[in-house]
Amino acid sequence: MKKIIAVSLMVLAFASFAAADIYVKSKMHSDPMSIMGQSQPAQDSFSEQWIGESRFAMLSEKNSSVLDLNKNVLYIINHKAKTYIEAPLPFDFTSLLPAQMASMMSGMMKMTVTVAPTGLKKTVGTWTCDEYDVAMNMMMMPMKMKVCATTDVPFDLKGYMEKVYGTYLKAQFRLDDASAKEMMKIQGFWIASETSMEMMGAKIHTTTEVIEISSKTPPAGVYSVPAGYTKQAKLSMQDMQQR
Repeated sequence: MKKIIAVSLMVLAFASFAAADIYVKSKMHSDPMSIMGQSQPAQDSFSEQWIGESRFAMLSEKNSSVLDLNKNVLYIINHKAKTYIEAPLPFDFTSLLPAQMASMMSGMMKMTVTVAPTGLKKTVGTWTCDEYDVAMNMMMMPMKMKVCATTDVPFDLKGYMEKVYGTYLKAQFRLDDASAKEMMKIQGFWIASETSMEMMGAKIHTTTEVIEISSKTPPAGVYSVPAGYTKQAKLSMQDMQQR
């Protein structure tokens, strides 16, 4: 009887482990700013990532992205409008834009990106990270980033980099293939970033930092579009404003 119980407990433990995915929680902070006469106070928020065997989800209050490698599709979800877009892989951001905006993106709105390692090691939380300088420029609006990335993570980093990382970068930063390739010079999982830019005379400064990486069983619905959301073919202006 004891042997049967022991075997049963081992089976249950294995089943629990097999059902677990990687959970990542991050905190974001935006400094107060004033743009076009409108003041915006400092803001703090949180986001969650779930990394599964063939699925990935980035969840926040305003929007979410869900990558399903079994279906070869990326879902871009706008929670405020309760809409979503179903984008086939390989992901092409310009294909989701109205024709006129897509033409602008390929011309005057085209983004350039350069990535350079600083050679510095930094400890963020419990993670030892390599630091990178990132410079982005679109429509004469330069943006500078400091990124700290680590290879010390409790999951298959190589698989994540090959299957998820490039698509996530394209969706998050609205990159073309060349810019995404440059961003992938950042080797490792992003633990912290600091972003500074100026837009219409307003200085914008934001920080993001991972505060938890653990193994958890994902709740129902993490990797799917919420019920009742409306599918749309192209990104709206509201979608473009959601970051």
